[in-house]
Amino acid sequence: MDAHEKVVNLKKMKSKEEVSRRLFLKKAMMLSAATAAAPGIISAASNPLISPILAKPNERVNLACCGIGNRGGEILREFHKTGLANFVAFCDVDMGAPHTLETLKQFPDVPRFKDFREMFDKMGNQIEAVTAGVPDFSHFPIVMEAIGRGIHIYTEKPMARTFNECELMMKAAIKNPKVVTQMGNQGHSEANYFQFKAWVDAGIIKDVTAITAHMNSPRRWHSWDTNIKSLPSAETVPSTLDWDTWLMTRPFHNYNHDYINGQWRCWYDFGMGALGDWGAHILDTAHQFLDLGLPEEVNAVKLEGHNDFFFPMSSTLSFKFPKRKKMPALEVMWYDGINNLPPIPKGYGVSGLDPNIPPPSNGALESTKLNPGKIIYSKELTFKGGSHGSTLSIIPEEKAKEMASKLPEVPVSPSNHYANFLLACKGEEETRSPFHIAGPLSQVFCLGVLAQRLNTKLLFDRDKKIITNNKIANELLVGEPPRKGWEQYYKI
Repeated sequence: MDAHEKVVNLKKMKSKEEVSRRLFLKKAMMLSAATAAAPGIISAASNPLISPILAKPNERVNLACCGIGNRGGEILREFHKTGLANFVAFCDVDMGAPHTLETLKQFPDVPRFKDFREMFDKMGNQIEAVTAGVPDFSHFPIVMEAIGRGIHIYTEKPMARTFNECELMMKAAIKNPKVVTQMGNQGHSEANYFQFKAWVDAGIIKDVTAITAHMNSPRRWHSWDTNIKSLPSAETVPSTLDWDTWLMTRPFHNYNHDYINGQWRCWYDFGMGALGDWGAHILDTAHQFLDLGLPEEVNAVKLEGHNDFFFPMSSTLSFKFPKRKKMPALEVMWYDGINNLPPIPKGYGVSGLDPNIPPPSNGALESTKLNPGKIIYSKELTFKGGSHGSTLSIIPEEKAKEMASKLPEVPVSPSNHYANFLLACKGEEETRSPFHIAGPLSQVFCLGVLAQRLNTKLLFDRDKKIITNNKIANELLVGEPPRKGWEQYYKI
């Protein structure tokens, strides 16, 4: 074959891929706008053979864990602490890595698998619930498989990497209402959740017009060169790692160590940056109890170190939400980056380290910088708060003292986030971050990442769920077609 023929064949191949892509996007966009069953799976709600199993009151929940090292291992141990879980299966694409070996040493007798599909095929009838403590882009197929089998699902935040995957996960949960769902923003079962709800119900938090959210700790990519022209070069795949399964639905990438063990968070192809990592811990209660839903405009106000491959060194993003019932229009400003600090209102006070805020996975919170958190501006009051379970305070101090006698009693949490999920699997509680609550929140972050990636302003139609001013961004609501062998999770 001469050079000319090679070029012609390459063009034909690219043309076919582009046709496939366009068809996928068309179908997926239609799917986003329609009420659909979980793609490629049977609706558990309509099939009694796969209806969810409820553990009996005195029994533990038979729990399988996908991802047992790093964050997945932390989740696994938190479930173990509840005393409500009986581990029946472990799944991880690298059973020989130091972080997974640590878990296997602690729980040596639990059956283990590298591929979640094999785990479900061989042990599905023994599994009542499953966790997805895996990278953001990996949540979707595990969740869809679990819901389709009538198995309760706990997945880390954010729910998925693309807007449409979040949409499909929500619709799968609607079609399978007996399946318990929970997203892993654990502060949503702690003091911050109950205080925010009580203060909204009592009219303390009302008429909010602006929120400043900030996460200014160092991130994994802050030392990288933003002038790179390509993705990392290929390296030898570790002998213990199933790289093909690690990629899941994503287009093929050559292995590189800067993709695994949390590094995936840095890349647009795999992660969601600082916003996806911390947004659900900072904005979750405001989003739910102020009924924010989806924004009508998202703008990349300032990006430092913007490039085509990984997240900026710092980002300032604006999310504008319209009036909602009796609530006024509201703007959320997001600040990340070490020196990209938000404006601080008079009377803010000292930003001391809060023990309720866990450190980032790659280092400690810096006492010299601002704690991850938020500042909430209403027409009458200003509130300062942290992240996760950290509670709000009224500022300045003089105003807080004036309001002290008017504040309602805040209920104490009856269970933490992990126990809440397992108790819901037993029919004893309702989850606090189910997909109909967590899904729109995750979609807000998906829209923010698109604005970061394209360095632009996006106008969003909340009813049609489409981006109206940017064709490329609108296509990216869905993203690339899945690799061969993974299409069933997107099919009706």
